[in-house]
Amino acid sequence: MSKNKDLPYRPCAGVMLLNADGLAFAGQRIDTTAEAWQMPQGGIDPGEDAQQAALRELGEEISVAPGHVELIAEAPGEFFYDLPDDLIGKVWKGKWRGQRQKWFLYRFLGKDTDINLATPHPEFMSWRWVDPYQLPTLIVPFKKKLYEDVIAAFSGHLERA
Repeated sequence: MSKNKDLPYRPCAGVMLLNADGLAFAGQRIDTTAEAWQMPQGGIDPGEDAQQAALRELGEEISVAPGHVELIAEAPGEFFYDLPDDLIGKVWKGKWRGQRQKWFLYRFLGKDTDINLATPHPEFMSWRWVDPYQLPTLIVPFKKKLYEDVIAAFSGHLERA
């Protein structure tokens, strides 16, 4: 029996950010030696709704202001993932078993130079635009199904490269 079944899921918001060419933002995480890329995402603070959290995370993680994005879609429902057992108790002060996430699809209206990873609390060491359908191959394995589900939810708005 996994030791995480009694812990709650951390409430989070995630953003698939598309550029004018329909490519998605992917950032390479700074806190791992593994080749781990992901989309902007993070916890929902008390008093915030998921969309407010998503916009705040864009600013905190990649310096993109709300005026540089336009909402395309909100995924129905929530998406969940469990942390691997070896990470339980090591991340998020051991309070959570994984995340429950609300996802938003935004169009990036700015220029690439508007994206800046040198934030007060950097999360990414590099970034690039990728085919959205490539994202599950770039993410850590325990988030792969989540990314497949997010892509499926937004597939009506995505073009295959």
